[in-house]
Formats: sequence, C-alpha cells, structure tokens
Amino acid sequence: MKFSGYIICIAVLFFSSCNTIDVHEKTTAIPKHEWNSNDSLPFTFISSDSAAYYNIYFVFRHTESYHFNNIWIDFTSVSPDKKAQTQRLNLQLTNVNGWLGASMDDIIEQRVLLFGNPIKLNKGNYTFYIQQVMREDPLQNILNVGIRIEKIVQ
Repeated sequence: MKFSGYIICIAVLFFSSCNTIDVHEKTTAIPKHEWNSNDSLPFTFISSDSAAYYNIYFVFRHTESYHFNNIWIDFTSVSPDKKAQTQRLNLQLTNVNGWLGASMDDIIEQRVLLFGNPIKLNKGNYTFYIQQVMREDPLQNILNVGIRIEKIVQ
C-alpha cells in the first residue's frame, strides 16, 4: 500500500510539472541606484498568440531606504502597428503591515499588477517604456526596474 502511494505521488508531480507557464521578465539595473525622470526604460516583447490574454507586472527592486509608499510611473505601450499609448499609474508598494513585496535583508522586490484585468496583445513586436514621474528627481534607492508578462493559461 505504501509503495502505490509513492507511485501516485511521483506520477502527480511528473504530470503537474509538464504544465509550463509562459513568462517573460526583463529588468534593467539602475546606475548609482538613482532613477532620473528623463530615463525612459525600454522593454521589448514578441507576442506570438493573438488569442491569449496576458497579465503585465511592474518589477521594482529597491532598498528599505526608499522614501515613499508608492511610485508614479508613465507606462507606454507601442504596439506592432506602431501606435503608442501612455498611461500614468500610481502603484502602491505598502500597506499597514509594511512593504507588499518580498524582502531579503534590506532589499525589497515588488511585482505590481499594472491592470486589473488581463489584456489581449496582437501578434507582433511590442515595446514598453517605463518612466518614473515622482517629485524626487532622481529617485533614490532604486536597484532594478523591469516588466513581467505572464500568459494566462486557460
């Protein structure tokens, strides 16, 4: 009886590991940990499935010394037909319990969902630009900025 239990566990692990999640994540290191407001950071993504829906996350690594509980960014999306759309977003990074992201020592990594619902992307090349629009310029204690795109598995 014990032996068959082990076989079932191994089979479940094997078959569940075959489901892969289509994820694209790219970050850029911020020199001197100071992000200037005129630095618009580009990130490219190739969409190959126009029927799929995607979640897009803002990836943000900062030190415990970051001065704010949020960040304002301009998020620009340039679609395959070269149409650009910019949205100004206020992203919350804390709640009453502290930082929302994962922390290790004094480094916090945040992955903040940019839109409430998954979005459809046309087939082709996208370029996303992220620019900080905070009062502090340059924005201090910023280690990395990036984007994470997850294909929704249905």
